[in-house]
Amino acid sequence: MVPAVPYADPQGDPFLRTRFALPARPATFLRRQRLVQHLDQALGTPLALVNGPAGAGKTLLAADWAAGLRQPVAWLTVEAGDRRPGVFWAYVLQALRACGASASDVVGAPADASRVDRKLLAALAAELNERDRPVVLVLDEYDRMTDPEVTKQLEFVLHHAGRGLHLVLVTRTEPLLPLHRYRAAGELTEIRAAELAFTPEEAVALLELHGLSLPVPAASALVDRTRGWAAGLRLSALAALESADPELYLKEFDADRSTVADFLLAEVLRGQPEETQGLLLRVSVLERFSPELANALTLRTDAEPILAGLHRDNAFVEYLGHSSYQLHPLFREILRAHLRVRLPGLEPELHRRAARWLRRSGFLPETLAHGAAAGDWDFAAGALVDDLAIGQLFSGLRSDDLTQLFSHMGPEARSPATDVVRAARDLSRHDLDHGLARLRLAQEQLTDDAPDLAAAQLSCALLETLAARLTGCPPRAERAAVAADDLRQEVPAHLLDKHPELTALLLTHLGSARLWAGRFEGARAALTTAAAAPGGASTVLPREDALEHLALLDYLDGWLGRAERKALAAVAEMERVGLPQPSGSGIGQLVLAAVAVDRHELGRAQALLDETARLPAGTHDPVPAAGRALATARLLLVRGKARAAVDAAAPDVSAVVASPWATSREALVTAAAHLAEGRPDAAAEVLQGVSVDQPGCAVEAAAIQLAAGRTGAAIDLLDGIRAGSRAGPAVTVRAALVRAQAAEGAGDTATARRLVAHALLDARRERLRRPFLDAGAWLRPLLATAPLHELAAGWLAPGSPRHGERPRPEALPPPLVAVELSGRERDVLERLARMMSTEEVAADLYVSVNTVKTHLKSVYRKLAVNRRGDAVRRARDLRLL
Repeated sequence: MVPAVPYADPQGDPFLRTRFALPARPATFLRRQRLVQHLDQALGTPLALVNGPAGAGKTLLAADWAAGLRQPVAWLTVEAGDRRPGVFWAYVLQALRACGASASDVVGAPADASRVDRKLLAALAAELNERDRPVVLVLDEYDRMTDPEVTKQLEFVLHHAGRGLHLVLVTRTEPLLPLHRYRAAGELTEIRAAELAFTPEEAVALLELHGLSLPVPAASALVDRTRGWAAGLRLSALAALESADPELYLKEFDADRSTVADFLLAEVLRGQPEETQGLLLRVSVLERFSPELANALTLRTDAEPILAGLHRDNAFVEYLGHSSYQLHPLFREILRAHLRVRLPGLEPELHRRAARWLRRSGFLPETLAHGAAAGDWDFAAGALVDDLAIGQLFSGLRSDDLTQLFSHMGPEARSPATDVVRAARDLSRHDLDHGLARLRLAQEQLTDDAPDLAAAQLSCALLETLAARLTGCPPRAERAAVAADDLRQEVPAHLLDKHPELTALLLTHLGSARLWAGRFEGARAALTTAAAAPGGASTVLPREDALEHLALLDYLDGWLGRAERKALAAVAEMERVGLPQPSGSGIGQLVLAAVAVDRHELGRAQALLDETARLPAGTHDPVPAAGRALATARLLLVRGKARAAVDAAAPDVSAVVASPWATSREALVTAAAHLAEGRPDAAAEVLQGVSVDQPGCAVEAAAIQLAAGRTGAAIDLLDGIRAGSRAGPAVTVRAALVRAQAAEGAGDTATARRLVAHALLDARRERLRRPFLDAGAWLRPLLATAPLHELAAGWLAPGSPRHGERPRPEALPPPLVAVELSGRERDVLERLARMMSTEEVAADLYVSVNTVKTHLKSVYRKLAVNRRGDAVRRARDLRLL
């Protein structure tokens, strides 16, 4: 029998029975089983804490859980008047009686609203401790209890009630209880804001209860914006129901003009003291902030305790660690809009204060963002240039962000730094006309009497080397490099260490200009230093660029294997860092295409050229333009398309200085075309424009002279190659075959055979087939002889087929450098070989179709093919299947 319930509290006021009732769950309430199961652990610990911000769903979670319990549940919604101990304990005792866990007459009731007798608390604890069935006491909105005396009394009862009481506190703030002791003893169940946040899947289910159907990706975006905040999701759903396009509304709604804004302003902002409101409004212009930065914006010194208190009270201020905070995204949006209404015109000044504090503290990206937001372009550009960070416009990591940031800079910004940034932005887009004009304007302003000009001048030197590279003017690059060496002594060393991309970019541009000029050794020195630059991801693009240029140098010198390794290493470096492929110029793919032509892998060469054809046009960079022309022309020549080869041989750019190797290679293609069309005299005439200082060019010219019947001229060209040149097998093999053909023509078959044997030995290591295929009919009888046939078997000439195997004369030899596929890429490739569709592969591997397509693209790129059948054939040739 339930004992009679006293009518009034110690003040004589009647008990408000609604405070003892479990809150009703609305029809749109979503039970989240993961939270219910977690809260079930509260039955095994004396204390449970459900702690989260306003609108996090704490009360409904606790009520839903409590409604499903078999043991008695005493529910009490705490109010501000309960801060007096007598009133609080009178309501607690009443809650216990209301659920049938009545207190006996021994316990009694508080007679004084302002105090409670300790004997009453001891009697209550003793009575609870003797219960066979423990009682669950839920104190909702416990954050309203601010009297530390009451908290001490509650801890006393909880401790001495033993297993007879499970206390559940539902609160926005951290209670004054010694939680660390309960936590250390394993006697605390905690559910906090992060766990209360809705997942995208839960958000979808919640919206469905509101009559809204939203795909998971759209729900994920909404969850990101609301941080999974329950009230934000529910209020947004209710507003969306009144919209003509609910999905679009949920994607683009103005937070400051929504019921969400009303909730946050009423529940969070307006309940704060005036100085706290002022701080929150001002820091709303920041993505994240420290107390010191907040002080800089408020011009006060008390931000640290205010922010710590707001975070502790779950007032939508999130602590990120290391004295760093951020506002809840929706709260920040609303505060910024409120700032513009309450303090119009202050926002630009706040950005300006933030930019200056951040610059002093060394946070460059944030400095630039706030300088731009303040419209202070002279300051923002000055910060970028003075920090020696101009190279970030070209380094790939932040280049797009910086380009976008400074795209809003208007013509009113007039300073040397703004002109340097404009020049860099234009040159990064290969806009030479505007870039060069703005670079000249910046240099004219950087006079000797300008203060702190070394960083700006060094930035200009970098842009000068890039301009020299793009315009094909090596002397200009050399002058800029000399100036840069002097200027590096004038800037602080820590800035050079902080921005290794500047030096790496400068050396890469210098190396490219030297390569264009035919100064291969000087180019190699600069590019090798750039390729070894420190800096990790910040220098990955110049390192990749330098490696690709080094690959081209190795190819031009005849070292196919080295060229291939460097080109593949550049691709691997990009993949390791995770930047998109390819980076831009495509020199690495062009080198691989040229190597494939020399190995007579014509399908692979075409696939690589097709890949580079998809790169942005109009880059005005002469070296990759010449490389593309060379690789394309060589492939067309071997396919018998002589006229098309001549048309393709000329680089599609203009240059201030002609490149000796580019013009020589163009002349060689033209001469080869004349020869193929039966005009040997015209071929010999064109060869007059070939630079014999390039061993590779001299040897190819010698081969054409010999084919034109000019044996003496051919031998003179070979004899003129300087001793000690770095010529590799692709050069020496061709030279040996020219001498062998000359010896065979003179009747010296023994010498010819010896030279061909040496050529085969050198070529076999590189899988170099093209020189032998181009040599002509004179070579076939020699290769048919036993010793030479054995040297050619299996890679140049077909080897003996295995028992039962049909000959495959066109089978491709394995590459010098192995193609490396990831485990998942091999899984996909194996299923392609079994003729499975993309959907079947996805189902078999338990991944999405898009994931399979991503792996396929990677496989195609690595195998230099663009169809699945070709991928399977290529993989079998390379023994990957």
